[in-house]
Amino acid sequence: MKRAIVEIDRGACTGCGLCAEVCEGGAIGMVDGKAALLDDDYCEGLGNCLPTCPAGAIHITVFHPDREGAPRNDPDNGEGEQLGLRHWPVQLALVSPHAPFLQNAHLLVVADCVAYAYAGIHKDFMRSRVTLFGCPKLDDRDYAARLTDILSRNEIKSVTVLRMEVACCAGIVNAVTKAMQNSGKVIPWQAHTISCEGDLADSIP
Repeated sequence: MKRAIVEIDRGACTGCGLCAEVCEGGAIGMVDGKAALLDDDYCEGLGNCLPTCPAGAIHITVFHPDREGAPRNDPDNGEGEQLGLRHWPVQLALVSPHAPFLQNAHLLVVADCVAYAYAGIHKDFMRSRVTLFGCPKLDDRDYAARLTDILSRNEIKSVTVLRMEVACCAGIVNAVTKAMQNSGKVIPWQAHTISCEGDLADSIP
């Protein structure tokens, strides 16, 4: 059995207390002026606290309650197949621009529906990249602003975009291109379109 919980880097924590205020389960509290996970059982691992942390000191990791001291990141899906996911969270709205896994990363920015339509996403795209998911149609978020912050604060080696062939997915590509323009950086990038039948179409220049 495994589940996601919050992990707090107390060395990076500034003691602002914002995460404790928004934690709906009461799992986070202030101890000696720093944020701390008070009880694993109360942490739902939803990541509501992540966007509030100005220092990027909060991350979501996989916890194995049945194995004391076990590593928190488990790339195995339980059937011996290695998955491409190497970090948490993956929702673009929840990823802090200060997250250490962004530094020197190859980014994969993915429209939500792609993961359901394209069976090879882990093997073909996620394995060597930091993955960020989002839906420009359903989410009331300024993805371009969040991506601009990520690109500006980190050395990003490349950006790959995965979108569906439906018209609303153009928003995820537009957010990436706008963010690169706003950041003032020249970053290699490419985009791929997935058909509704789950086929990988040609790259978009």
